[in-house]
Amino acid sequence: MPEQKSRTTLAHLGMLLWALFVGLSFPAVGLLSEGLPPLLLTAMRFGIAALVLAPLAWRQSEGRPGLATLLLYALMGLCLAGFFGTMFWAAHRVSALSMATLFVSVPLLAYCLGRGLGVEQPAGLLLAILALGASGALGLAWAENGGSFAGMQLGLGELGFFLGCVASALYPVLSKWGLARGVLPRQAGLRTFWSLVCGAVLIGLMGMMWEAPQTLLRMNLLDLLLVIYLGVFSSAMTFFLQQRATAVLTPGAVTAYSYLVPFVSMLLLFFDQPGRMGWQWMPGSLLVVLAIGLLLRRER
Repeated sequence: MPEQKSRTTLAHLGMLLWALFVGLSFPAVGLLSEGLPPLLLTAMRFGIAALVLAPLAWRQSEGRPGLATLLLYALMGLCLAGFFGTMFWAAHRVSALSMATLFVSVPLLAYCLGRGLGVEQPAGLLLAILALGASGALGLAWAENGGSFAGMQLGLGELGFFLGCVASALYPVLSKWGLARGVLPRQAGLRTFWSLVCGAVLIGLMGMMWEAPQTLLRMNLLDLLLVIYLGVFSSAMTFFLQQRATAVLTPGAVTAYSYLVPFVSMLLLFFDQPGRMGWQWMPGSLLVVLAIGLLLRRER
């Protein structure tokens, strides 16, 4: 029991670090030169992340994965490709507010999908915590939009991005399902490596079909350094931390930490533009912090 409590605590601490890494990645993405192909850049990030994790995966490897394991890795990679592909497709068709609002659904979707696949137990308290966190994240999106929900709409672009959110929610659910049935290895590094490899290949194929690969030649040294940084910290570290937490926590609890990402972005915004600080940021921030605090208390 003490060992299990220690693993649970480490998983939560890791997901707090995950939220910090993801929140810090947005300013880095904003520094990239305009006109670069986003899907191909994402494939590069995943490829770099896989290379970083390759030595760990090699040490943890127990031989070549079986057919069922490879098929599940392919499905997990398809989830990554589905989310990033629809996100970049929707970026020119959907407002930032609509995307932020729809992304709030990911933890609740993960819980529902987990219930369907038998990796989540009925948990009224967890549902209440997820709803509380979703309300806080919506409050932060409202504050970011100037205290208004103007610009929020529902159309084909929103539907496409919502399907991408379903794919994002399915990723930890498939990981948990594979672990529970012994299809996936217990080693987090190994699971992360293969899912990133599959994701890099699928997203790269999408980029080759929909984007102009020659535009990558416009990259300068800063762009290359930023992509390496994003590959190491925003891809390798975040997916490793998520996979490690998935072995201990439920998919709903793991994805609940996505509510902290806009909170981290808000803190960075205040550091860079202190004049934008106002009361409208307070309700969402308090709800998000309260939701994460209740989640930690529930698990303990």
